[in-house]
Amino acid sequence: MVIVEELFLLLRRDDGKAESSMSQNGYGLAAAVVTDLVLAERITLSDDKDPRMSVVSSAPTGHPALDAALSRMVEKDGRKLSSLVTDGKLAVEAHVAAALSAAGVIRVEEKRALGLVPARYPVLDPEPERRVRERLRTVLAGGTPQPADATLLAVLQGLDLAGKVLAEEKGVLGKRELKSRIEEVSTDVRAGAAVAKAVQAMNVAVMTAVLVPVIVSGS
Repeated sequence: MVIVEELFLLLRRDDGKAESSMSQNGYGLAAAVVTDLVLAERITLSDDKDPRMSVVSSAPTGHPALDAALSRMVEKDGRKLSSLVTDGKLAVEAHVAAALSAAGVIRVEEKRALGLVPARYPVLDPEPERRVRERLRTVLAGGTPQPADATLLAVLQGLDLAGKVLAEEKGVLGKRELKSRIEEVSTDVRAGAAVAKAVQAMNVAVMTAVLVPVIVSGS
């Protein structure tokens, strides 16, 4: 599975309902697909504090969710990561759900009541998510992270959902210890410079996307 598919499963309960608000899920999925496309060598991120994205190849990846996101990024070439994370068209939830459904991992239950009842995605095969969670359990316990592990942890931390989503996988780690370990993971990931940079930028970008509306509403 690509990273955005793994995050999709982590952000939903087995009954198909979301763990958090839909907007927060969207920020996370957009961030994950950015990293997927960096890994696929379709885009790069600059060295700025809020990196700018550049498309280096628009050739299809062969994955419907990544290709849908790539088409959108061609339109957004040169934009900052912070604006990409909040771009609803990059969340590609429907494409991810369709791919997982085709693989027999979930069932898609479409929106009802004129869209007032959101779509649900009950899990049919729990094994793919179980494998992801086992990887993250190993990393949090001190194992060496791969780019997917570091991205998932960075995004979950940015959404302030790491403790909730990984309640079992974090073991005895408290909130502060969990945050510290995730920060370590983002600098310990074994990947090229471009991927490592993307992973380190995700936490800040997602956290900012989540916090800004809260700050504005409270001002």
